[in-house]
Amino acid sequence: MRDYKKLDVWSKGHQLTLFIYKEVLPKMPVEEKFALTSQLRRSTYSIPLNIAEGCGKNTNKDFVHYLDIALGSANEVEYTCLLIFDLSYILPALHDAINKSVNEVKAMLISFIKYLRAN
Repeated sequence: MRDYKKLDVWSKGHQLTLFIYKEVLPKMPVEEKFALTSQLRRSTYSIPLNIAEGCGKNTNKDFVHYLDIALGSANEVEYTCLLIFDLSYILPALHDAINKSVNEVKAMLISFIKYLRAN
């Protein structure tokens, strides 16, 4: 069993979640509360949540399964933020910051998954 709090990828995912909650969700219009806002919220916290859940599994194969889900959630966050940018709910600078953070998390997840699959 692993300690998820010691994983850099979990920390990055957690920081991304906090960033989305503090900087993006408050900018969303009320009419999106049960649509895009809810979807972005769930997909964002799904990243560190799945990493944490996977840490409780006994095998690398099981752990990788949860990392794959976290990677899918990161892609979902990326697209949702592109959509809310294209709908003019957020400014370019904020979208760029989100993309940078999401891409870091995705790269870390991909590297970690490859490492675990190789071992």
